[in-house]
Amino acid sequence: MTPKLPIAAITDEFSPDLEKALDAMAAIGMTGAELRMIGSRNIIDIDDDELDRAVGMVKARGMEVISIASPILKCVLPGAPDVDQRFQQDMFAAKFSFKDQPRLADRAFAIAERSGARIVRVFSFWRTVQPGKCFDGIVTALSELAEKAARRGLIVGLENEHACNIATGAETAALLRALDHPNLMVVWDPGNALVSGETPFPDGYRLIPPKRIVHVHAKDCHMEGHRPVWGPLGTRAVDWRGQVQALLDDGYRGYLSLETHWGGPGGDKFAGSVICGWNLRGLAAA
Repeated sequence: MTPKLPIAAITDEFSPDLEKALDAMAAIGMTGAELRMIGSRNIIDIDDDELDRAVGMVKARGMEVISIASPILKCVLPGAPDVDQRFQQDMFAAKFSFKDQPRLADRAFAIAERSGARIVRVFSFWRTVQPGKCFDGIVTALSELAEKAARRGLIVGLENEHACNIATGAETAALLRALDHPNLMVVWDPGNALVSGETPFPDGYRLIPPKRIVHVHAKDCHMEGHRPVWGPLGTRAVDWRGQVQALLDDGYRGYLSLETHWGGPGGDKFAGSVICGWNLRGLAAA
């Protein structure tokens, strides 16, 4: 069951205890680590010594830091319409304002350089009741981030996030048409597109130029009304087998990175992530 694509995870989906998370990930065969929370703090808030220790733990297990899962642009766009309250806004110990964003970007890029990560994950401001009215502001913000990333040899990875203004494949494709910058690419999340009301594969995925996808997040759910019910990866409403095969056919060779979301059997999130991790390995090897 050798994966055809490399597999990884956001470490705190297993545990905020980085060593515990990395040991479980390595046992599954994951070779990449995506950093978001270290202990109780967001990756943006740790100092260089703490970062170096974290990177050392990753490398000691033969793994690499592949992405900084930052909270950049998970904030309210000034002058935007009201925030759409239907969507849960995951903060992950990182509640920042619009004024904080330049500082956050500088720190996230510095962390990426120091850790060896190539990608800095970003968003598109909290989703409003009229997302289209935020489009120009999003293009401006992402253009500035892409220019900063280019000067450092990094990639800004825009995640389609159901709680943000760019949530679906269709919305992502429109943004890419408006901003054709080599340092702006996509963190494609089919689960988020599903929550946003789109059929992620094949519908949403087929709208995005494959060459603009730099990273893929893996989680799974079905919908009950407007509420996602998360479960074991590959067992719910996302066609993960079709999605992985399409990625391979389209020449994608980046990571599939687990973002479990499921609370796990009996509320045991660690066990849930282990189950989903093995499911991911199976999907990547199919």
